[in-house]
Amino acid sequence: MARRAETIELAVLGLLHEGPMHGYELRKRLNLMLGWGRVLSYGSLYPTLKKMLRASLIEETMATKTPGTPVSKRPRITYQVTEAGTREFERLMSEVGPTAWEDDNFDIRFAFFSSTDMEIRLRVLEGRRTRLQERLDRVQSQLSMTQKEVDRYAAELQRHGVESVEREVRWLSDLINAERSGEQHPAPPPEVSGQK
Repeated sequence: MARRAETIELAVLGLLHEGPMHGYELRKRLNLMLGWGRVLSYGSLYPTLKKMLRASLIEETMATKTPGTPVSKRPRITYQVTEAGTREFERLMSEVGPTAWEDDNFDIRFAFFSSTDMEIRLRVLEGRRTRLQERLDRVQSQLSMTQKEVDRYAAELQRHGVESVEREVRWLSDLINAERSGEQHPAPPPEVSGQK
């Protein structure tokens, strides 16, 4: 599920579980969810919605015109999840494996964690932490080898990247510990979203 369209599909299904939405509202909410670094265009959203309509994962309804609405104004289309869409969302959210903790998918899955059971949440959190720890180990070993070869700005950027990943690893460890003990989840550090 590493393709962007499939990530958008999961996010749309999750958002429509909250209730029907029109395209503008979906795009606005998806952009908030995806974070500052990844803006979703209508050119990406509407082909995904059309594909989901063809697969019967969602359905559309036309809003009825209210008195006083200009004749030239098109009726607004509202999307809602179908039973097949609900089953697909549950299937996607129950998947555990490398795609569940990749950069493109983890944030979306995390946003809908309340829809999954604790064992799945733990496996995804642990997988994400392991993936980031591997990345961190690799970057730190490369950093020590190349420290003398890069200028101070490149070195500063590398240091910033390492610190961001270290922060996310600590945050994930706190979430895993809270999940295991049944505690309330700690708030994510402000720089976790969008920085991988």
